[in-house]
Amino acid sequence: MQRREFIKMSGAVVAASAMTGVSGFGQEARGEGRMVLPMNRKWRYKAEKVAGAHEVAFNDAGFETVVIPHSNIRMPWHSFDDKDYEFVSTYRRRFRVPAAAKGKRVFVDFEGAMTASTVWINGAPLGEYKGGFTPFSFELTDHVKHDAENVLVVSLDSTERPDIPPFGYEIDYMTFGGIYREVALRVVPETYIDNIHARPKDVLSGKPTLDVDVFLAGQTSDDLELAFELRDGERVVSKGTTRAKVTGGADPNAAMDPDNGAPVYASTETTQDPAKVTVTLTDLGDVKLWELEKPQLYTVHVALLKGGKRVDEESRRTGFREATFTDHGFELNGKIVKLRGLDRHQTFPFVGQAMPARVQRKDADVLRYGLHCNIVRTSHYPQSRHFLDRCDEIGLLVLEEIPGWQHIGPEPWKQVAIDNVGRMVRRDWNHPSIILWGVRINESQDDHSFYTRTNALAHALDTTRQTGGIRNFEKSELLEDVFTINDFGFPLRKPNHPRYLNTEFVGHTFPTKTTDDDERQREHTLRHARIHNQLASDPQYAGGIGWCAFDYNTHSNFGAGDRICYHGVTDIFRESKPAGGFYKSQCEPSEEVVIEPAFHWANSDESVGFSKMVVCSNCEQLKFYVREGSVESKPWVLVGTVDPDHEEFEHLKYPPFVVEKNKLDWKQMSFHWGDLRIDGLIGGKVVGSKSLSGSGVDRKFALLPDDTELKADGADSTRVVLRVTDEFGATRTYANDPIVFTLEGPAELIGDNPFALIGGTGAVWIRAKETVGVVRLTAKHPRLGTKSVEIKLTSAPAEVV
Repeated sequence: MQRREFIKMSGAVVAASAMTGVSGFGQEARGEGRMVLPMNRKWRYKAEKVAGAHEVAFNDAGFETVVIPHSNIRMPWHSFDDKDYEFVSTYRRRFRVPAAAKGKRVFVDFEGAMTASTVWINGAPLGEYKGGFTPFSFELTDHVKHDAENVLVVSLDSTERPDIPPFGYEIDYMTFGGIYREVALRVVPETYIDNIHARPKDVLSGKPTLDVDVFLAGQTSDDLELAFELRDGERVVSKGTTRAKVTGGADPNAAMDPDNGAPVYASTETTQDPAKVTVTLTDLGDVKLWELEKPQLYTVHVALLKGGKRVDEESRRTGFREATFTDHGFELNGKIVKLRGLDRHQTFPFVGQAMPARVQRKDADVLRYGLHCNIVRTSHYPQSRHFLDRCDEIGLLVLEEIPGWQHIGPEPWKQVAIDNVGRMVRRDWNHPSIILWGVRINESQDDHSFYTRTNALAHALDTTRQTGGIRNFEKSELLEDVFTINDFGFPLRKPNHPRYLNTEFVGHTFPTKTTDDDERQREHTLRHARIHNQLASDPQYAGGIGWCAFDYNTHSNFGAGDRICYHGVTDIFRESKPAGGFYKSQCEPSEEVVIEPAFHWANSDESVGFSKMVVCSNCEQLKFYVREGSVESKPWVLVGTVDPDHEEFEHLKYPPFVVEKNKLDWKQMSFHWGDLRIDGLIGGKVVGSKSLSGSGVDRKFALLPDDTELKADGADSTRVVLRVTDEFGATRTYANDPIVFTLEGPAELIGDNPFALIGGTGAVWIRAKETVGVVRLTAKHPRLGTKSVEIKLTSAPAEVV
């Protein structure tokens, strides 16, 4: 194979022109061009390094059969050692290629395996890929058998190797192990489409255009043509064609040396990739913008024709939007948007990172709809494409960054990090949700040469986005476009650069468990509110991304004594803490009326007795009622009407309500603690209400699945939340009962059984097996009875290899 030696075509094309030689674009049989064949089932696995396992004749009958995504070991949700998953494991996969693959090129694509993957096909070594968060591929063409079974083998090193980012010193998170993202066999013609970059231009001009860069790989040919369509659903918005001549061979791995499998790192000396063929689509008509409230998506379809016959086809989603950090904040489509979001780790209880598409997508929903954030940072590494796809679909902005945490290694380590920049950008450059590339190692010291290269590479590959680099000291050299900084102090530092974004705050300075008392819950909530109040005070603050969304597993040097960082505004199961209520309350009432108490409603849940109430709400006014002794027949008595605290939080549109107990009329409760009701008013009318029991008794047990239908593909999963509540549905924080499960049907339980509630709640996951049917999960509470849910498993497409 030769290196890329392509001629860049001058590709301005009038969009409405006819596509010569093309008929029924996108409607012919896929088998005439490429095939992308999932190969996530039927893997054989051993949790150790096995001598001779790469040999074709090796007997793996004693291996376990697993489905990808896969964790190399299941763990408890806390109090485990990272050494438990730091070992070398062995994966084997037998397969046969379809007859249609003969005469074509064959690749295996890994979306993510932690951390270093040494790969063989039919006993032939393909090399080692170093990195756990970025995709990689190997070509199998010269080794694959078309008339017999093939054997693919991966020796996966999940130790914290100092030659691979983020390792080399210590990190405040766990990386877990396993082939935790999907795997596919890709069959393409001799000359094929390697990648597509759709670049909307002039989106606010009334006459937007779309530059489509197509990256070709293959052998020399004089009769190649590219046909383009921009589609809104099934409607063709625009189309165009251009000729494309490939003048040399190409390395489809794009960053892997085909001889030894070692990384080959892109040069930053040029801003043009000679593999690129560009067409400009014009006359697009009334293109709808990608907005936070209405994130309109379009699809770019590209066909490669040879001698007038289509030989390959690919597509990418895109959105028309203009996103820019300025000296007066962040602008989306010419309008200032104050960024309000949280940092996310992509890890989950019991399986680490090995969760499938549905669960990854659910995290985006939690952030966008559960917490009403408008931005998330993928701390501290590129995250699942499924998560990013969902961000595109629901209007959740993204700051994506390369793997790392404080430490910079020697030059070979830096080369891997530079390669991570390239792989991150090339994988994700079509996501309209991504507005900023993070091209520094989180909280590392300045390194002029290193960060000049990472920044230049990001700009060379993608001219449409700005760059940032997460630092934690204000005198850091700014090589990127936006000064992105972690600031855990209060008051915050004043912006010292024109384009300025806070990317972490609160977090480790005030870790809070769901079971902590009212004083801590209240202060945790108010600290997040104070930060966002200051961010709202100065337009030069683009906004802030708080540390962090979800509690997460960590090393012994960090977090609590059970190796959990309780830094989230939700717990590790994605159940909200009171601080999560602050983020939730910042949405418009038209989206959701929010009334979220930041207390447990108990007379002595703080050191001096109940003294203060904080309620996060987007209502104009709150009315507080009490009912003596939690007696249903007793009347509700109004004890106070309260306005938002505009004095301390003068810059927030929806400040918290801070209520001193002695400012209310508590006469009706002078002797008998009772129930509380909070009514929310807008325009003098009650628009919402929330009640809390004063009885101190666990009343109800709930079993709440996120989904009631899964695909029977061996991997599809859904969360099932457990919750003990009072009679009004409010979580009983100190309920810690053991819940015993019975699972019937073709699925497995991911989680403890029995499961001890934490803060009155918790969750397990149901993972489908490969058989259609109905799954019934029954959960038994020791006093509150039994609850059951049914989940239907529907057929999934068979894997053909």
